[in-house]
Order: sequence, then structure tokens, then C-alpha cells
Amino acid sequence: MDFAPYQSSPPENSRPFSPPRSNVASPRASSDNRRPYSPSNQQQRGFTSPPPLQHPQPQRSWQPTLPGAAASGYAAEGGQYISEFDTSLGIRLDYEACLAYLALPPLGAIILLILERKSDFVRFHAWQSSLLFTVVFIIHLIFSWSTFLSWVIFLADLGTMGWLALRAYRDADTLDRFNVPIFGHIASRILDDE
Repeated sequence: MDFAPYQSSPPENSRPFSPPRSNVASPRASSDNRRPYSPSNQQQRGFTSPPPLQHPQPQRSWQPTLPGAAASGYAAEGGQYISEFDTSLGIRLDYEACLAYLALPPLGAIILLILERKSDFVRFHAWQSSLLFTVVFIIHLIFSWSTFLSWVIFLADLGTMGWLALRAYRDADTLDRFNVPIFGHIASRILDDE
């Protein structure tokens, strides 16, 4: 046999196959114990394997392929299909929503508001982050006289950033918005008015 990487014909064409099994009982006990769930028996009975698992995140260029399936996006003025999972920056939706909280808020969130124009999900998290962490920044300035309170507020700030980034990452699959009690409602109103 030739095992070269580039062959004119696949090796299966010249390989001898095993003879078919007969229904005669074998003298060996091990060959009588046929596995009922082996792949070869399932294919003979008409079973097919399930499709491979899909990535849990929405794919960027997904289009409905079933006849009569409704599109999940909307058509722009030019008739071009726009998905609610597309972003202006070309980064995955969940990563970009996390970036609103992790990229030095509120400055990173404001930059994200300037650059992101397609995704309302990302813009909501950028608005919420910029509003929330502007108030947190003012609280930092007010309590800057106390070293202990400054560190407590800083640690609470880091915890809030991590928790909100995790919520934005998890909710990106379903486009659910987690509203921080006061700032989330203001961000939703601002986003609805845009």
C-alpha cells in the first residue's frame, strides 16, 4: 500500500475487506456477544447519528435556510438583511457587550457608544455602563479623603464590573437585558429615543 499524502485514488479502493459475517454461531463466546448499539449495527437498522452540537453563540452570517422560515433580522433602507447579532466593529456580540464594562468604564463605554452603531444590545450595555460608572467615579471623588473607603469602593467597583460583564456575556444568546435598578431604565429610555 502507498501511504503518500497525495494519492491518485484513496486506499479504500485497493484494500481487501473482511468477509461478511455469517449467522452461524461461533465457537468463541466473545464473538456471539454482538453489541446492539455499535455504529455498524445502527447504520444497518436505519439509525442515523444526531447532528453535531452547534456553538452556543449566534453565528454572524446565519441566514434561515428552511423554506418559509421567517428572518430574524430586519431589512434596512437598501433592502439589505441586517441581523440583530451583527456589530459595527466585527467583534462577537457577547465580547463587545462585556467590553462595555471591562474597558475602563465609563471612558471605554463612551468610546464604544461612538463606534458601535448596529447593535442595540451593545449600545444598551454601553449606556448603562457609562451612566453607572460615571456616578461611581463621582462617589470615588467624594470619598477620596478616606483611604479605607476608597479601597472598599474600588473593590466593590471591580466586583460590579465583573458581575455585569458576566451577565452581559450570558444574556447575549437571547438578547435579554439586565437592568441595574436606576441606570438600566434610564439607558433603556435613552436607547428607545435614539
